[in-house]
Amino acid sequence: MPEVPAPISSPSLRACCAIVLALALAACGAEGDAGGQGGPSPVVVTTATVAVQPFNDRIRALGTVQARESVEVTAKVSEVVERVHFDSGDLVAADAPLVTLSGQQQHAALAAARATANEADSMLKRQQELAAQQLIARATLDTQRATRDSALGQVRQIEANLQDRVIRAPFAGVLGIRQVSPGALITPGTVIATLDDLSSVYVDFPVPEAHLSHVAEGQRITGTSTAWQDRGFEGVVSNVGSRVDPTSRAFSVRADFANPERLLRPGMLMQIELERAERDALMVPEIAVVQVGRESFVYRVRPDDTVEQVVVGIGSRARGLAEIIGGIEPGDRIVVDGTGKLRDGSPIVEAGPGVVDTDEAGGPGEG
Repeated sequence: MPEVPAPISSPSLRACCAIVLALALAACGAEGDAGGQGGPSPVVVTTATVAVQPFNDRIRALGTVQARESVEVTAKVSEVVERVHFDSGDLVAADAPLVTLSGQQQHAALAAARATANEADSMLKRQQELAAQQLIARATLDTQRATRDSALGQVRQIEANLQDRVIRAPFAGVLGIRQVSPGALITPGTVIATLDDLSSVYVDFPVPEAHLSHVAEGQRITGTSTAWQDRGFEGVVSNVGSRVDPTSRAFSVRADFANPERLLRPGMLMQIELERAERDALMVPEIAVVQVGRESFVYRVRPDDTVEQVVVGIGSRARGLAEIIGGIEPGDRIVVDGTGKLRDGSPIVEAGPGVVDTDEAGGPGEG
């Protein structure tokens, strides 16, 4: 007969059941731990609550310095230079003689014209006496008067021609480099020298049409130049253009600058900063704004400590701050630091909540 196995004793059976139960519980515990680690881990971030704050920024532009008065001194006639009365760089008064041109023929013609005029005037006086005695006709007297007036007109014409041979400064200013010498033949349009009134200068610069309501005559501005990097020049807006360029969508602004030391020269490039009036604005730190293509957005914190992407409109930027003109409201809580690891719906853990403070974030100031 086949051998029948011996029955398992009760203590041995209980030991085997205990081992199987322990292994099953351990497996269930491992599965539970694995399930707990399967979800996304919260991202450690810094958040802030945005609020409306006083803010002022500056409009920046580039412009070219122009003299208040500027001209190229030229001759009106073709003639030989007889005398030059200035040197390069001279400061001259208005109507000061600069160049005298030869005029010998005109002087001779003037002497002859004056003699003719004097003779005609004497004849007119004699005929006036005869006309008073009714010894000559009135028509003869009128003819002689016309002859005298014609002779005087000839004298004035020659005198005007002689005046054109003395070239004078049209206004007070600084002369540039001399371009002519005595004995040179000059023609109309020949540049003798440049003349600039540098007591004050002006700068024309373009401003985007979005700032049209923020620019007005009388506003103070600051200008800087690479030639004088250690100082700024104070100016004032003297004119706001009446048109907006349809191509660039900008309008022209003119600012005047006092220039007593004549440090600013025509043609210099100047950077203009025009400070806008203080206003209330919704400001956030620039690091909170994420730029993707042409869109800007921030991460707004939901009540369940997850984030959502919110597209926002950006206005001015100033020293680490960005003005929000749409998308979020005062009181919203946004992520300031740690946006690089976030996605829409990501859970977060607060590292250090606070309120956006312009003093801590850089404060309003230059853009």
